[in-house]
Amino acid sequence: MKPNFTLRLRVFNLNCWGIPYLSKHRADRVKRLGDFLNMESFDLALLEEVWSEQDFQYLRQKLLPTYPAAHYFRSGIIGSGLCVFSKHPIQEFTQHVFTLNGYPYMIHHCDWFCGKAVGLLVLHLSGLVLNAYVTHLHAEYNRQKDIYLAHRVAQAWELAQFIQAELMREEFLPHHLGSSSHTSKKADVVLLCGDLNLHPKDLGCRLLKEWTGLHDAYLETRDFKGSEEGCTMVPKNCYVKQQELGPFPLGIRIDYVLYKAVSGLYISCKTLKTTTGHDPYSGPPFSDHEALMATLCVRHSPPQHNPSPTHGPAESSPLTSVLREAWAEVDQGMAQARWWATVAGYAVGLGLLLLALLCALAAGGWIREAALLLWTPNVGLVLGAGAFHLFHMQEAKSLCKTRTELQHVLGRAREAQDLGPESQPALLLGQQEGDRAEEQ
Repeated sequence: MKPNFTLRLRVFNLNCWGIPYLSKHRADRVKRLGDFLNMESFDLALLEEVWSEQDFQYLRQKLLPTYPAAHYFRSGIIGSGLCVFSKHPIQEFTQHVFTLNGYPYMIHHCDWFCGKAVGLLVLHLSGLVLNAYVTHLHAEYNRQKDIYLAHRVAQAWELAQFIQAELMREEFLPHHLGSSSHTSKKADVVLLCGDLNLHPKDLGCRLLKEWTGLHDAYLETRDFKGSEEGCTMVPKNCYVKQQELGPFPLGIRIDYVLYKAVSGLYISCKTLKTTTGHDPYSGPPFSDHEALMATLCVRHSPPQHNPSPTHGPAESSPLTSVLREAWAEVDQGMAQARWWATVAGYAVGLGLLLLALLCALAAGGWIREAALLLWTPNVGLVLGAGAFHLFHMQEAKSLCKTRTELQHVLGRAREAQDLGPESQPALLLGQQEGDRAEEQ
């Protein structure tokens, strides 16, 4: 790599709001989005909420001359809604489906059926390895009474862990793939785009940034043009209802372009643009979300501008603080899940007792007809309560796993800070490698 090496990367991200039969003007919006992407010729276009695979296939054919590489991430019953289009060959791709993703009985929210996930594609650009991630976390339906907060925090933690694990892995590749060695090169640049459904100061967003070290393009860019405060859902958008914005009259920022460089490289966001309630050419909007368009620059020999980390008590560390907050939120969610599982368990027991009573009444000939009439709804109660109990037991165990991981990392982070800044990278790296070994 030359000392004056520079790589320019243009990235597009959009939550497309592509719900079949429900999203307004879906076909027209998808068509205009394809025209725009062909015209702009980004290096990468990462999309969320492309729920119809027919829409993906339409875009794939339309974008094939400009974006010869594409992939649709499939998961869940409905699908993840995630897809990517690239000007450059995709070397590898994989995905991770989040363990927790809402409740199956909240049918009107649909998140559980979607299989929310994070997709990863690996690109080789001018000798560098780029890990590009696209994701969509669980929606926030009521900020004042958010029953999904623990799930979203757990998803943010899984996302952070997945990024770190893939960043540090050494994957053994078969010889027929053409690798010059038995192991693939570690990533030089990490890019994460998507709809996090998290405000910048929300717990999940802070946890993700602190653990991965990712930088927010909106906060880091040299040149921003777009909606006020970088909001990605704005009242000017004709598809956005004011009640969706709640107490945020200017809009909300829940879609992100996050990045970082490793291996001694330096990455910066030269420009960042958002749409402002309509498409870039003043037509109707592409979606109820605003699009993000970032120009990133990667260069060799970064300037030494980062201040040295401060050394103080563990309680003052931002990482320690956010880990403690996440632990408390997940612990509260786990207690709630166990409570619901217990209630459902009692309902199952009561239902079984009623079934036994009805059997006795029917066998004895007493009010036989009434007993038979009550039999079917009582069986339904037992089966429904049993499914409810099993689901919340699984939820409690998943949250317990996340809480245990957070507690372990929190202890290691405190230990690292107590030992001093020089020991922190090695200690936390050892912890992450140990966690991966335990999982294997």
